[in-house]
Amino acid sequence: MKFGLIAGNGRFPFLVVEGARRAGAELAVVAIKEETDRSIDEIADRVIWVGIGQLGKMISFFKKEGVEKAMMAGQVKHVQIFSGAFPDWRMAKMLYNLPRRNTDSLIGGIAAELAKDGIELIDSTYFMREHLAAEGVLTRRRPNDVERGNIEYGLMIANEIARLDLGQTIVVRAKACVAIEAMEGTDAVIRRAGELARGRLTVVKVAKPDQDMRFDVPVVGVPTVQTMIAAGATCLCVTPGKTLMFEKEAMLRLADAHKICIVAQTIK
Repeated sequence: MKFGLIAGNGRFPFLVVEGARRAGAELAVVAIKEETDRSIDEIADRVIWVGIGQLGKMISFFKKEGVEKAMMAGQVKHVQIFSGAFPDWRMAKMLYNLPRRNTDSLIGGIAAELAKDGIELIDSTYFMREHLAAEGVLTRRRPNDVERGNIEYGLMIANEIARLDLGQTIVVRAKACVAIEAMEGTDAVIRRAGELARGRLTVVKVAKPDQDMRFDVPVVGVPTVQTMIAAGATCLCVTPGKTLMFEKEAMLRLADAHKICIVAQTIK
């Protein structure tokens, strides 16, 4: 069986390519001109570059390559969808028929178009199970009383905004929301929180209550911790079993070096 990958930005697509290679699976990659790192050409065997609106070209490539199952990996910023990129006929028709243009609807629409051509969109972590966060405290330092209070409060709020498909991340200080993610992404919302209330910040990033692991899976990594350091954040809470941790060992070493606590827990 041949697999397909729709590659967005960041490290996620590269880790999928590496995981597929370890599994001995053939992989055809659709790279997004506006998002994907150009160096993916150097590690993937079969790559086509498409514009963000070229859904028809993407599906034609997968069919030509004999792809039966495809994955999406890496963020495609929401603002790109509304940036004036010219959609092809198939993308335009799909967008026209969407009841709304939030993440679930947009990517669900693409999944439905793939299915029309016999291509199943599958779990984006298919080749990456070892990168999912295990439950519990992951760093040397455990959360203190203030951070535990922020986590409990933050999980309640973050789960609600995730349920509404508004974002995955909030930043809390003294049981008050400092910043809530919308389209800007995790690192941007942490930076904004640091500008508003630097220091003693807790970052809570969650999967949706009914998280579809085919797309929009929460991701953290070394850049997350670097952004937290710059913003004065001391604690990160993620959802166990549903959050990908990239370069996990390096991420935890950096957190330990700066006495940042990282914990994977769900709402109680």
